[in-house]
Amino acid sequence: MVRGQVITDGWRSKEVHEALDLCLSCKGCKGDCPVNVDMATYKAEFLHHHFKRRLRPLPAYSMGLIMLHARLAARAPRLVNAVTHAPVLKSLVKLAGGLTTHRELPPFAAEPFDRWFARRTPLNPTGTPVVLWVDTFNTYLHAEVAKAAVLALEDAGCRVMVPGRAVCCGRPLYDYGMLGLAERLLLRDLEVLRPHIRAGVPVVGLEPSCVAAFRDELPALLSYDEDALRLSLQTLTLPEFLLDHLTDYEPPRLHRKAIVHLHCHHRAVLGADQELDLLRRMGMDAQAPDFGCCGLAGSFGFERDKYDVSMKIGERRLLPAVREAPADTLIVGDGFSCKTQIQHATSRRALHVAQLLAMAIEHGPDGPPGDRPERLYPD
Repeated sequence: MVRGQVITDGWRSKEVHEALDLCLSCKGCKGDCPVNVDMATYKAEFLHHHFKRRLRPLPAYSMGLIMLHARLAARAPRLVNAVTHAPVLKSLVKLAGGLTTHRELPPFAAEPFDRWFARRTPLNPTGTPVVLWVDTFNTYLHAEVAKAAVLALEDAGCRVMVPGRAVCCGRPLYDYGMLGLAERLLLRDLEVLRPHIRAGVPVVGLEPSCVAAFRDELPALLSYDEDALRLSLQTLTLPEFLLDHLTDYEPPRLHRKAIVHLHCHHRAVLGADQELDLLRRMGMDAQAPDFGCCGLAGSFGFERDKYDVSMKIGERRLLPAVREAPADTLIVGDGFSCKTQIQHATSRRALHVAQLLAMAIEHGPDGPPGDRPERLYPD
C-alpha cells in the first residue's frame, strides 16, 4: 500500500481495511513478535487516514466516544440505566449505535467515583503521595474498583490524590483511529498532571489498557513533550507501585485460590510478574494460565458484526476454565473488557486486584465465608 505498486488506492484501500478489520488491537504481536511488529498501531494509523474527512462506522461514535457519553450519563445514571436496559428501548439504543443486541450494555454506577472521593476526608495527610489515575471505566461504571484501590493505598500509608478535573487517556479512540482527538485528550491530561509529573509523584492506574496507553501511545504521539516521557515512566499498575515504591510494604493476607486472567495489554506492554508476585505474597494460590484474549477486546465484541467472533475467541480457553473453576475460587481480572466478557458468558464475576486487597483488609486471611466471594464486591 505504501509503495503503491500492487495496492494503488493508498489509505482508502478497501483490501487493507478488510485485512485489519478483525485485528483485536490486543498488542499480543508487540509482545510476542521477535521484532515487535505492532499491528494495533498499524491499524490505528491506517484508520486515522482511511476515514479522514469521512463518516466512520457507528460503533466509532457509540463506543469510541464512551468518555463523553459516560460524563453525560453520570448526571442521571439511574435514568440512563433504565433506558439502556428497558425491554424495547435497549434494542433500539444498541441498533442505533451499531452494537449487538446479544450483549447487555454495562450499567453506569449510581454514584461516580469522583463524586464519592470529593465528599470524603482523605487519610494519611503526611503519607507517601500518589496520584490515583481513575479511568473512564472505573470512574463511571466500575466505581467500586476505584474505591477499593483508595482503601488499599490508604491501608499502605499513602496520601491518595485524584485529579480534580475529568480526564481520560482516550484508549478507545486508538481502536478507531481517532488519533487527533486522542492527542488532544493526552495534552489535556498532561496539563492536569504536570505539577505531579514534575514533582516526581507516581501515577497509579487501575485499567491495564489505560496504563499501557500512557506507557506506549503517549510517548509515541507526544514525542516532542518531555513531560509525556516522564509520565510514561511514572505511570504504574497498583501492584508495581505497592511492591516497588513502598519500602517494607507487607500486603494483607488472603489464603484463597485464584485463577488470574491478565488483560492482553497487561501481558504485552506491562508484564505480569508484579501482579502474580503481589497475590502470592498475600498468601494466595494464584495461577495465571495463558488464556489468550478474552475476545471482547475493548469495544470489538460489542460491535454487531463482531459478536460471534468475540464469543468464539472467549470460548477457546478462558470461558470454559471459568465455568469449571470451584465456586470458592476467586476469578481475578483487572481489565474492564475481560470482566465484562466473563460476566456475560458465565455465572461468575472477576474481581480487580484492588478488590482482593480490600477483601483481605475487611475480612481477614480467610476472606468471606461461602461460595462465590465476589458476591460481596459489586461492580
